[in-house]
Amino acid sequence: MTTRVTSLFIAIFGATLLVATAHAQQTVLPLWPHGAPEPPMTSDAEVDVTKPTDGLFNGKRSQRLTNVSKPTLTVYSPVPSKDAHVAALVFPGGGYVRLAWNGEGTDTCDWLTSIGVTCLLVKYRVPQPEGSAGHYPTDPADLEDAQQAMRIARAHASEWHFSPDRIGVVGYSAGGNLAVLLSTHPDDAHILSTAAAPDVPTVNGTPRDARPNFAIVAYPAYLTDDPTEKELNPVYTPNKFTPPTFVFQAENDKTYGRNAIVYYRALMDAHIPAELHYFASGGHGFGVHPIGTPAEHWTRMATFWMHTSGILPSENTKPGPVSSSSPNAPTSTGGSPCTLESLPTTNTTPAGGNPAKPGSVNNHTSDPTNPCPQ
Repeated sequence: MTTRVTSLFIAIFGATLLVATAHAQQTVLPLWPHGAPEPPMTSDAEVDVTKPTDGLFNGKRSQRLTNVSKPTLTVYSPVPSKDAHVAALVFPGGGYVRLAWNGEGTDTCDWLTSIGVTCLLVKYRVPQPEGSAGHYPTDPADLEDAQQAMRIARAHASEWHFSPDRIGVVGYSAGGNLAVLLSTHPDDAHILSTAAAPDVPTVNGTPRDARPNFAIVAYPAYLTDDPTEKELNPVYTPNKFTPPTFVFQAENDKTYGRNAIVYYRALMDAHIPAELHYFASGGHGFGVHPIGTPAEHWTRMATFWMHTSGILPSENTKPGPVSSSSPNAPTSTGGSPCTLESLPTTNTTPAGGNPAKPGSVNNHTSDPTNPCPQ
């Protein structure tokens, strides 16, 4: 009897492990199969440098990866029933020194796939030199990886079941900087003068388009030149390539707290459709779902923005029951759609810094009478 029970346990456990493993397996592609275009900043092996004293993302410590000299693109596909034919590159933050791989990477993929969006997680090269030498245009490595990831995504769009003209970017902190950079410089041709040029996906000899179709920019860093954060660095000036953009930040982000305001103002000046949310607290680097904070439901706000902006199918915004299988799905009370008055008072603060009406947002594109799930 004991042997039979043990065998049965092993069989069940083995089957469960196979299912879990199969579910976890994803497509992983190198960005540069024949070697990255710039010399590596380190010869050390890739390593997780997470410390017990590191802050938490979404209630847990995230992997912090560094010494990435072989960048990759990992594909996380949604379940077929939720496939919206939309995809997004994800750039984790980490100061261009490391990558917050779970807290701003795989956790983001959990959210995106739950709403039917294919997640394309980019492991871009780090570390880069400190200071201005570590950023484009002095060092083009970050933009090269972002452009290449977008071109690979478009080359595989049919295979991975999304539309080549519905691919966005989601970036945090330094990754938010990279999302803005790709939004403003998708046409930079530096890579074509390097030995890695043959790895660039092309159509009839022309490099594939690297422009994102939408951008979600979380607490961006390095967008301003001066320490007062009053002026946008001209490198990041919105232009004809810049897509509709959703930007958010915490008001008490001590180092980069005005970056989102400055960039949003530039988006408005360039007449780029955009939405800005400022949360009363949260600091810098709060991740995808910071429980118990004003920013706890930013993913629902971003999801609703994608619906109302035409990125996701509009029919999904209709009030009604929502599957409990989606942890970030919008909800309503008593079957009624959410209204501005029904949102928590800890929602957002306008860019001007004055107290907001409960549930109000600084948004120059959305109709404030719309249902507004957080």
